[in-house]
Amino acid sequence: MADGTRQAGGVAVIGSGGIGGYLAGALERVGRDVTLCVRTPFDRLVVTDASGEREVPVRIVADPGAVGPADWVLVTTKAQDTAGAEPWFRSLVGPGTRVVVIQNGVGQAERARPHLPAGAPVLPAIIYCSVERTAPGRIAHHGGTRMTVPAGADGAAFAELFSGTPFEITQEADFVTVAWRKLLSNAVVNPVTALTLRRIVVFNDPAIRELGRGLMDEVIRVANAEGARLTDEDAARILDGYTRMPADGGSSMLYDRLAGRPLEHAHLTGAVVAAAERHGIAVPLNRAILALAGAASGQGLAGDR
Repeated sequence: MADGTRQAGGVAVIGSGGIGGYLAGALERVGRDVTLCVRTPFDRLVVTDASGEREVPVRIVADPGAVGPADWVLVTTKAQDTAGAEPWFRSLVGPGTRVVVIQNGVGQAERARPHLPAGAPVLPAIIYCSVERTAPGRIAHHGGTRMTVPAGADGAAFAELFSGTPFEITQEADFVTVAWRKLLSNAVVNPVTALTLRRIVVFNDPAIRELGRGLMDEVIRVANAEGARLTDEDAARILDGYTRMPADGGSSMLYDRLAGRPLEHAHLTGAVVAAAERHGIAVPLNRAILALAGAASGQGLAGDR
């Protein structure tokens, strides 16, 4: 581990979970200068994917005071941990820095802006990538290498940053629909896998598929009230996609539940319920899921003692 440098340069990735570790590995492999900013230090970053296991020689830093401004800052923390990244922002975000918030939910840029210097360019990003942190510094990739960002100069520069990596970067003018389409999936696959403690194969159960479709019907009504353009075909395509995914794939919320960590429910199902309240839309299934996920968040698997 190297944490004595004063200048991050290149790319700084905040968050050492599955997404952060995998992105760091992808960028380092094509020659980017990558600093991985972590809460708890570890010595080695090891990524396992279809090509095998590889140790990634990135700079691993646990002290925000040990780095200076970067060209790019990729925020890959869980949504609820955004505010906790503020010490990193103070060190890493300079006059020429672009910040990209790669998180689940909606309102990624709005979530980060209060913690950033005024005027810092912020780009929200939606990612489709199934990865699992199996231990500190050890990342397993299960599938998916796609990201979507808003169209424009910053989006084009971000696509260029990932040139040569496995990632396909799409620029989209209607980012509201993109974000809600991802939430349409996340509001189902994340809490259902976390609450059942089963991986993606759980959607082969007809009763679970019916529940998933009911949750999605509510999300679509809310999303469209928020200005997105989702249809029943989106729900059908996503549900069918679950059955084509590797059976051992899971979700970030499942991995957090297994580790006893806090869940991201407030920014997934909670975002749906909050928007439903703004528009006066009934979402009883999502409300039930929100209550259950809240009760499970941060609890061990042994239950109350």
